[in-house]
Amino acid sequence: MAEKIIYELGSPGRQSVDLPPLDVPSEDAGAMIPAGTRRVKPPMLPEIDELELIRHFVRLSVLNHHVEKGFYPLGSCTMKANPPVNEVLAALPGFALAHPWWPARLAQGSLRLMAELEAMLAEICGLSATTLQPAAGAHGELTGLMVVRAYHESHGNPRKRVIVPDSAHGTNPASASLVGYEIVEIKSDGDGLVDLAALERALDEDTAVFMLTNPNTLGLFERRICQIQQMVHAKGALLYMDGANMNALLGIVRPGDTGFDLVHLNLHKTFSTPHGGGGPGAGPLVVAEKLAPFLPVPRIVQAEDGSLRWDYDRPQSIGKVMTWWGNFGVLVRAYAYIRSRGARGLAQVSEAAILNANYLLALVQDRFDLPYPGPCMHEFVLSGDRQKKRGVRTLDMAKRLLDKGMHAPTIYFPLIVSEAMMIEPTETESRESVEEFARALLEVADEAEENPEFVHAAPHSTPVGRLDETRAARQPDLAFKRPKT
Repeated sequence: MAEKIIYELGSPGRQSVDLPPLDVPSEDAGAMIPAGTRRVKPPMLPEIDELELIRHFVRLSVLNHHVEKGFYPLGSCTMKANPPVNEVLAALPGFALAHPWWPARLAQGSLRLMAELEAMLAEICGLSATTLQPAAGAHGELTGLMVVRAYHESHGNPRKRVIVPDSAHGTNPASASLVGYEIVEIKSDGDGLVDLAALERALDEDTAVFMLTNPNTLGLFERRICQIQQMVHAKGALLYMDGANMNALLGIVRPGDTGFDLVHLNLHKTFSTPHGGGGPGAGPLVVAEKLAPFLPVPRIVQAEDGSLRWDYDRPQSIGKVMTWWGNFGVLVRAYAYIRSRGARGLAQVSEAAILNANYLLALVQDRFDLPYPGPCMHEFVLSGDRQKKRGVRTLDMAKRLLDKGMHAPTIYFPLIVSEAMMIEPTETESRESVEEFARALLEVADEAEENPEFVHAAPHSTPVGRLDETRAARQPDLAFKRPKT
């Protein structure tokens, strides 16, 4: 469709740019290109003026939904608005143009930023040491589990198993499997929390670590976390926190104070880098003092003259987990985000996220099934089972929300909730935007009762209607096709 539009707008002889005359003889320029790769005739490109060209690309850009355009309540994925000033800071030449091959003496500013960020993240988590190397959340998990294995091996027993709850992110068991562990899944109880009896049955001397997201993927805080950590540590195992939902705890609860031994953080979700669009990310790992010797090398240390340097002399380290030192631009954004807010500002982030989520839940919960009652933390999970009885699936309601100018929430996750809708308004949304989304969701609930076929056929107003998603995933057609002449 877009290709036809721009070709239809064109007309022979129109152009958008005046190129300077060729400053080398044309025959010399042609000789530089191997004969087999030279064009026989000019490419068929649209002939279009500058204004229409700009308008074409602007039209394409606004077809994409993004958090600056409208509400984006992806549960767990934390699609919040981020301060543009942090993009400016990350693009400063001293940061953006720094080369990883530079010796430490030429990169003192970058090293100091990283060292201070490590310390700030350790303080936020209530733990002792941080590595900034992991490139994203799952990579942070992998690094953490490698540290866990190295720790247990240093005590003569690598152990065999990792315990995860049934509400865990799918990357948790995947990361554990990559490190060579057996996975033991335990069911949640009727409140959507860790079933302590099931945990007790699963724990033994072969348990290496219990991986727990807190708040969990149902948006619920594990209120018996102190009892959980006692049970885990009594078996000599470690307690790992998936920090994907840390934006509900900032400045309120420090994981280390509740017994966690290690935490990975998603800087691209909690600490300012725009999330989505394929990256980049950063998944720092923060650990207790007993695990610090096993962190990846190099570590940043202070030399005798007060300068900072890289230290590779860590015999118990698991080695490097990423080329160079991490996704540095993401680290700059996180540093700026933390420094600009301070301790009280970070607490306000979590307080606003929790308030928004509970307010939205109160507005919509009567029209949907709520498998695990609140109050929630930063997100909550509804079920569309009530609507499914009328022939409207959660997928249909998600598609219908697109017609209302809003992105759908996360659907069909966590897997323990039938027809799940996982909704996270984030702390950056105003009361008005939360209420607007609530109205849209309630309108869809009305439509599901009154005209289910209409909802089932949604979306109706988007450039492309309902797609065969299975075929699109298995047989994507991404080739550019020139219009026929």
